[in-house]
Amino acid sequence: MNHTQFDGVTRRHGLRRVGGGALALLLVAGLAACGKSDTKSGQALVKVGGEEITALQLNEELARSGVPGAQQQQARPQILASLVDRQLLINEAVKDKTDRDPKVVQAIERAKSLILAQAYLQKKVGTPAKPTRDEVKEYFDKHPALFSQRKTIDMRQLVLPTADLNDGLKKEIDDAKTLDDVAALLDRKNVKYARNQISRSYADLAPALGDKLLSLPKGQLFIIREGERSTVVTITDVRDTPVELAASTAQIEQYLMNTRGKEAAAAELARLRAATKVEYVNKADEPAAAGTPGAPAAPAAPAAAGTPAHDDAAARGVAGLK
Repeated sequence: MNHTQFDGVTRRHGLRRVGGGALALLLVAGLAACGKSDTKSGQALVKVGGEEITALQLNEELARSGVPGAQQQQARPQILASLVDRQLLINEAVKDKTDRDPKVVQAIERAKSLILAQAYLQKKVGTPAKPTRDEVKEYFDKHPALFSQRKTIDMRQLVLPTADLNDGLKKEIDDAKTLDDVAALLDRKNVKYARNQISRSYADLAPALGDKLLSLPKGQLFIIREGERSTVVTITDVRDTPVELAASTAQIEQYLMNTRGKEAAAAELARLRAATKVEYVNKADEPAAAGTPGAPAAPAAPAAAGTPAHDDAAARGVAGLK
C-alpha cells in the first residue's frame, strides 16, 4: 500500500503572549536601568540593598499579571515578593558585572528595541474597529468549511521515536494494511510506541493538511515525521460538526480585528519604507525585487473556539505534500 508521508511544520497564528521568557525580559530591562542616576518615581514600598521598589512598579506588575481587579489585593503580596526576588538577582548581577557582559548588553538592547517598536505601532495603529454584523456574516458565509459545513476527523495513531523509523521499518509499515498490523510489527521488533485516539475539526488544522486528510479514504495509513518522534496515523471516521453563526460571532470578530491590526501595521511599515532611504552595505542582502519587504503572510483562518488547536502532530501544517 502507498502511504502518504507528511513532514511536520508548525503553523503559528499572530503574536503569542510572552510566557516564561517574560522574567528574562524583565530582568534585562531592570539591568538596563541599573547603575544610572535616575530616581524611581512613586512611593517606595521596599528597599532591597538600597534599591527601591515603588508602588508604581507594583501597580504596573499587577496590571500586567492578568489578575482580575477583584483579586489584585489578594495577589499583591505574591507580586511584591516576585519584585523583591527580581531586584535581589539584579543587585547580584550588577555586583559581578553581569550587566557588562557583551551578550547581556546585546540582549538588553534587543529588548529595548522590540519594546520601542511595538509601542510605536500600538500608538500609531491603535485598536482596530470592531467588525459589523454584516462583515461577520460575510466571513462566515465565505468559509463554510470552517463553520456551516465543518467536519471533524477521528484518527488513531501510534507514536514512536523517529530514530527507530529506519528505511527497513518504513518499508514494512508501507506494506501493512491496518494500524493494528503496524502495532503488531512494532511489537515483534520491540519498538516502543504509544497509542492515541484524537479528533480534530477542520478549523483546527492548517488548510493544506485539512484538505489532504479529507481527501484520504478511511483506513489510509500515513506517517508524520516531527523532530524526535514520528506518528503513524489512520483515519477512522469523518463527521459533520457544523457551527452556527451565533456561536462563531465572537471568534470571527476577534480574527477580523487581528487581521485589521496586522494590515494597519503593514501599511505603516510600507509608508516608512517609502519615506526612508534604506541602504544595504552588502548587495546580496537586498530583498528580491519581486518581493515586498516587510509584507505579512496571508492571515490564517481562526481556530475553532474552545479547541486546543495545533497541540499535536496531526494538527501541524505540512510542507511539500506528496
